[in-house]
Amino acid sequence: MSKHRILFQEENPHTDYAPQIEVFHNQRDNITIRIEDSTNLDDFQVIGLDISTAIKFAKTLRTEINKAKEAQNG
Repeated sequence: MSKHRILFQEENPHTDYAPQIEVFHNQRDNITIRIEDSTNLDDFQVIGLDISTAIKFAKTLRTEINKAKEAQNG
């Protein structure tokens, strides 16, 4: 598996708050999700998921996003 990191960062011109979510494959063949609070760089959470749990998480997240989009469209 390739060794790379994906960084998601919200940019809001109306505030200095810009949380970051970093996702990467670690050396133990787990998926690691690191969530950082941009107002305090020492404040972050790390979640490690095995591959099957990461797949279930991704499917659940996708389902919830679709529900939210449907609710927006009325």
